[in-house]
Amino acid sequence: MSQWIRWSLRTLWIGIPIAIAACAAPGGGAGGGSGGGGGSMSFFITSVGLGKGADLGGLSGADAHCQALASAAGSSGKTWRAYLSTQGKDGVPTVNARDRIGKGPWHNAKGELVARDVDQLHGANNITKQTALNEKGLPVEGRSDTPNRHDILTGSRADGTAFSPNDTDMTCGNWTRSGTEGVAMVGHHDRTGPTSDPWATSWNSSHQSRGGCSQQALRGTGGDGLLYCFAAN
Repeated sequence: MSQWIRWSLRTLWIGIPIAIAACAAPGGGAGGGSGGGGGSMSFFITSVGLGKGADLGGLSGADAHCQALASAAGSSGKTWRAYLSTQGKDGVPTVNARDRIGKGPWHNAKGELVARDVDQLHGANNITKQTALNEKGLPVEGRSDTPNRHDILTGSRADGTAFSPNDTDMTCGNWTRSGTEGVAMVGHHDRTGPTSDPWATSWNSSHQSRGGCSQQALRGTGGDGLLYCFAAN
């Protein structure tokens, strides 16, 4: 075997492990891979609820849940807020969900733009089943999946404002109830429902929970106590 052939074979065998290692390296290619969290994420749906139906421990408990999941996914240095409204009842002030989530823009865990500001968020936004990902960068089950988990708690009108104190309780006692009393307004992150009417395809104000505020009641209409979380800074 000639010296040139021996040198060529040696170069080939050295190069193969290097090529394999390069293909296996994480974060390669545009977009830095498909993992969740990271510095660019400023919007997600919680991968899990708190397990107590709509009893989230009020707004502070819901915010803490968003913060904990974001931190676990590798997102740090941000103040996370749950997209929830409260009604002015029982000593709790009226709070509009749209007023507590910052100014935007907001991107999902893959860096895709969901909305550039509050007005677009409540207008022609980019919230779909494909973009409304959880903090891990994974899709959330929708109407075509089993189980269906497309009911996201909001307690809000379509424009992101709270219901009147004189209205029916739409926030499960301002997010402190988990029994048969009260209801919660939910939205459909996958923008699908039993009809094509605007209410059925609303991401934040589709229908009320049925049978109360328990985990069982939320699951009965296609939910699991999940929340929208936004970085407010």
